[in-house]
Amino acid sequence: MDIIQILGYVGALIIGVVLGLIGGGGSILTVPVLVYLLAINPVTATAYSLFIVGTTSLIGALKNIKKGLVDFRTAIVFAIPAFAAVYSTRKYLVQAIPEHITTIGDFELTRDIAIMVFFALIMLLASYSMIRGRKVDDDAEKKPISFNYPLIVLEGIVVGVLTGIVGAGGGFLIIPALVVLAKLPMKKAVATSLLIIAIKSLIGFIGDVQNLEIDWFFLISFSLVSIAGIFLGVWLNKFIPGDKLKKSFGWFVLIMGVYIIFKELM
Repeated sequence: MDIIQILGYVGALIIGVVLGLIGGGGSILTVPVLVYLLAINPVTATAYSLFIVGTTSLIGALKNIKKGLVDFRTAIVFAIPAFAAVYSTRKYLVQAIPEHITTIGDFELTRDIAIMVFFALIMLLASYSMIRGRKVDDDAEKKPISFNYPLIVLEGIVVGVLTGIVGAGGGFLIIPALVVLAKLPMKKAVATSLLIIAIKSLIGFIGDVQNLEIDWFFLISFSLVSIAGIFLGVWLNKFIPGDKLKKSFGWFVLIMGVYIIFKELM
């Protein structure tokens, strides 16, 4: 194993630690680690990311189910359109994007560049969400859960397509949707989003198994290191305040997003 591969696995550990520390956001690092450290092409990297994000989120979701924090009714209403959208996106839409999209002067826009630039834009949105933080409604626990079904279904489809293209979980989109559209309290929204992300990501990955050659040994070993990082992050959470760390990580994601855009387009 060379130094680049070692750095890649260190990246997997960091992804898990961030997830364990702040409860989300770490998956946004998965694609850059796979593409820039391990030289995996973006289409395969986004597929691998779905598996890694799905398995690590599932660990968190199972812990939340034991605590009684997951609202299964909301998860089902939101997740069904998201499942269909992410599977269709991975199986058909991503594969349908041509290798060569267009040429502008001396610049050739390829499928790989387009995916990475789009991913960087999602990183910028995620960084804004983390830097801004979330307002907690103290009375939310007392309010009855209500549903805006059409908007929840539409949001599920949008999140499913985005997840399918960039391979990230989309928690920064799902959590506000659950709070605003389903009137879930913040703790339940975070817990329920993990279950949605886990199943949605793994279903999206199934759409890739039929199209791509999967290196199962690498994928499982990378995921196991990331899962180990989650447990380390949960332990570190006793000593490091998650809210302050989330804003700092948000600024890091912002810088990474800008870097990727310049790297791919310049």
